[in-house]
This record gives sequence, C-alpha cells and structure tokens, in this order.
Amino acid sequence: METLEFVIYPDGRVQEKVTGIIGASCAEVTAAIEAQLGQVLTHEPSSEYFATKVQQSSVVNTQTTFSDW
Repeated sequence: METLEFVIYPDGRVQEKVTGIIGASCAEVTAAIEAQLGQVLTHEPSSEYFATKVQQSSVVNTQTTFSDW
C-alpha cells in the first residue's frame, strides 16, 4: 500500500514520509505536492528508494536427443 504522511510543525515546516513505493518513482508522486508546499530543504531517501522491483520469470529449455543404438 502506498502511503504519504505529512507532519506540519508550528513553525511551518512540513515533513513528508513516503512508504510503499519502490525505487525513485516516489519523486514523481510527490513532485506536484512539493512544488505547492515551497522550498525543499532536504531529502532523506529510505531503503525503499534504493530497492528494485523483482520480476520472476521462468524459461524452460528442453532438448531431447535420440541415439541410434
């Protein structure tokens, strides 16, 4: 599940936390929001940012040979 969490401090700072989005696509999700909020002071990528999606595929190669006994 994708989650965006915002903490708004009394001095106006906003802390944003994104979970459930693998890789750098979280930047695409939050770009419009960050543009409306104002200046971004820091980015702290989480482990999910550096993770990659795992795709599993199975390919089976079979080869049958017959011998002439």
